[in-house]
Amino acid sequence: MYWSKTLRFPAITKRFTRDRFFRLRQSLKVLIDDDVPEDLKERDQFWKVRPFLNRILKGCKSQARPECVSIDEQMIPFTGACPYRQYLPMKPNPVGIQNFVCATADGIVLDFEIYQGAPALLEQVEEPGDLGLGGLVIDRLSQTLHPNTKVYCDRFFISIQVVERMMKKQIYVTGTVMKNRVAAAVQKLPNDKTMKKKGRGTSAQVTTEDGKICVVKCEPEDTCQRWDKKRKRYVTISRPSIVREYNSKMGGVDLVDRMMSYYRMSGRTKKWTLRMLMYFMDLALANSWLLYRKDLTVCGTPKKDIMQFLEFRMEVAMTFLAQYANDSSDFSVQEDDPDVLVQGKRRPVKAVPHVSFRRKANAHLPEVAKLKNAAHCRAKGCSVKIRVQCVTCKVFLCLQADRNCYTAFHT
Repeated sequence: MYWSKTLRFPAITKRFTRDRFFRLRQSLKVLIDDDVPEDLKERDQFWKVRPFLNRILKGCKSQARPECVSIDEQMIPFTGACPYRQYLPMKPNPVGIQNFVCATADGIVLDFEIYQGAPALLEQVEEPGDLGLGGLVIDRLSQTLHPNTKVYCDRFFISIQVVERMMKKQIYVTGTVMKNRVAAAVQKLPNDKTMKKKGRGTSAQVTTEDGKICVVKCEPEDTCQRWDKKRKRYVTISRPSIVREYNSKMGGVDLVDRMMSYYRMSGRTKKWTLRMLMYFMDLALANSWLLYRKDLTVCGTPKKDIMQFLEFRMEVAMTFLAQYANDSSDFSVQEDDPDVLVQGKRRPVKAVPHVSFRRKANAHLPEVAKLKNAAHCRAKGCSVKIRVQCVTCKVFLCLQADRNCYTAFHT
């Protein structure tokens, strides 16, 4: 699409051709296979992309831990051959790689664990006991949480054993639960038929003897607006406060999923490694934009001055493309450049690098080029001829006692 005549995108087409793009994508690797020990290959099914995943995970773990978090699962869409590919028919993307995520209520990812069997989780959990898969996931993802954190999750993760285990770590779990996991409590609660007769908003509760665990259908209540199909209008009904808390705190993982789905990298590929790289790059971009929006909102920036997600992605892409242009060996000739002729032809002049590249903490060291004729200084407003150029930027800049364009250009 980017290279088509009708939808041509100059920011990309001027950097490389379509064939070069696919050649680069086909040859993309994260590490050298021979450098990975055999025992690591046996323990980690995703060792081919592990350094990249660890870098994304490091950024997620560096975020501040709030009082309330949610834990849920994601599906990395992929239908090709892959270790531990899952099929979950109730998901929007039923076939793919399962990823368990811990996120804040506003969608910022704090931690994640790619599923590759229960044994891999058992190695990361101390004294797992009789915890099921959901309990192992919560134990693993809660290792970086602070005491007194409230964790919200769905029925896949919740059981009495999990709640008791987390309480010992001063982490409090709230979520929906399957009836067969709280059979004793279900016997003491009114059945569904009885509660249906009492009408919408009816609630009840059962607590343990010590009062620490509660299976809820009754607590201090508030009211909410719900649509009534029979009356065809909104009605006010009572709602347990725990339901309100769950609904407000549980959607963090779904929010980051929605952000990633808007502009997902959807290139066709049979390589699961490439799919993982594209997916977690999308995750990093979504996380970065949510943090960017949160910071500017806290600072009181007007909403109209905050970049939208697509604009933010484009800004990141343009920064990397500018760095690629300065790293490549391609030159562009500017016909109106007053530079001297070399053997009857104009010397090809490199484009001025992007400001993000010039201020990058690289070794911007000067060197004297062996030129027969001096070149013009590329700093704006300067026409001095000079033979000094930057080793990194490959741009000629004057470096004199009374005029230092070299320092001004890089700062």
